Amino acid sequence: MRTAIYPGSFDPLTNGHLDVIQRATKLFDRVIVAVAKSESKTPLFTFEERVELVRETVGHLRHVKAEAFDGLLVEYVARRKAQAVVRGLRAVSDFEFEFQLALMNRKLDERIETIFMMPKDTYTFLSSRIVKEIARLGGDVSAFVPAHVRTALALKLASQPL
Repeated sequence: MRTAIYPGSFDPLTNGHLDVIQRATKLFDRVIVAVAKSESKTPLFTFEERVELVRETVGHLRHVKAEAFDGLLVEYVARRKAQAVVRGLRAVSDFEFEFQLALMNRKLDERIETIFMMPKDTYTFLSSRIVKEIARLGGDVSAFVPAHVRTALALKLASQPL
């Protein structure tokens, strides 16, 4: 069984992420969306909330599951007996950072391949950071995230002090 890991902080998961997940299911027998703890970032959603939002999003997709992970990605990939890491590339600006990560992961474990996938062109501008900013400013993010994520964003932002 060919397994791919799609890691990220998913704060929050966007339609661009979902597009990459759906594309990955065409190439792999199983896709694990690995929600990273990401202590270095200051996420809007807690680790548990992010995992649950991703689980709710991918629950209808066959052979896709969401899991939490912490620590080195290559160790997680090895534990899950996966063959590849899937990374989304929106623009040339993403490539340099993703290329460095892929080379470092290969140096740590040469058996793990990295597959770069581009989302549908309508999502190339989309990022979690931009979605959060639009939502914070009261904009409509319904075209950018699944409905339950939009609801979670609204609730989370309403509970935060100005």
